[in-house]
Amino acid sequence: MDQLIGGAPGAGAPGANAADLIKDSNQQTFAQDVIDVSMQVPVIVDFWAPWCGPCKQLGPLIEKVVKEAKGAVRLVKINVDESQALAAQLRIQSIPAVYAFFQGRPVDGFVGAQPESQLKQFVQRLAKMGAAGAGPSPVDEALEQAEAAFAEGDFGAASAIFGQVLDHESDNAKAIAGLVRCSIATGDLAGAKEMLEGVTPELLKNPAIGSAVSQLELAEAGQKAAGQTQQLQARIDANPKDFEARHDLAIAQFAAGEREAAIDQLLEIFKANRAWNEDAARKQLVKFFEAMGPTDPLTLAGRRKLSSLMFS
Repeated sequence: MDQLIGGAPGAGAPGANAADLIKDSNQQTFAQDVIDVSMQVPVIVDFWAPWCGPCKQLGPLIEKVVKEAKGAVRLVKINVDESQALAAQLRIQSIPAVYAFFQGRPVDGFVGAQPESQLKQFVQRLAKMGAAGAGPSPVDEALEQAEAAFAEGDFGAASAIFGQVLDHESDNAKAIAGLVRCSIATGDLAGAKEMLEGVTPELLKNPAIGSAVSQLELAEAGQKAAGQTQQLQARIDANPKDFEARHDLAIAQFAAGEREAAIDQLLEIFKANRAWNEDAARKQLVKFFEAMGPTDPLTLAGRRKLSSLMFS
């Protein structure tokens, strides 16, 4: 593993026509403009609004830096006023918010206006990541091994590899999030919480760590609801409009790995009474989506169903 970590990624980047570098998008075309394109080249997504002063400062600067990168990255701009459902699903709480996607996954991001020097460094990191003909960096290879071990249920091996990544890059958001997820998977919720308490406010804005935070919140809530699924289902059978029971059952089901059933419970609440308990069903769905990640098939399907209900 020590031989894998510490190398430098290659250089080079794919070209692009100037018209392809920057485009406006919305919640309907997000998957096509961002997820699909990011399979080939890193895509920066700028969430903004016309009334946002810092957005007006950031917008021209980030466009300038992207153009200077000459095709190494793309920029997609999304007006949150016109794509409120998407902004809610991605938990955009303040703007400007910038996410970077590569190969269908969020890989970096920040919130608030940034100086041009910081933007150049941000774009340069992404450009190296997507350089034409370059294989993954040693750290990326290690992270892939850790994720593979995690997917196979070997949480000890995954933790060890994530830890080695942090020995080389102490602020690697993916490795921090990976360790938190390992602790959650092994039932060490206190350890996961302690790990997150040591994370800087800036790193907490990273999508990978945000997802881990949501997973911890759901695991804690699911732990409280554990053992009550039969009782909650009985309440729903007796009264299908017992939304509190549906909400609690959804959390318990999600924690137990029954994610699709959990999503359906919350969609049922939203369909019947979207305003129930101050929009609790939609807010909980957003937490589910964040915990699963933006490219998870259940996230994509759930978002489509939620958007359909919201605009029906």
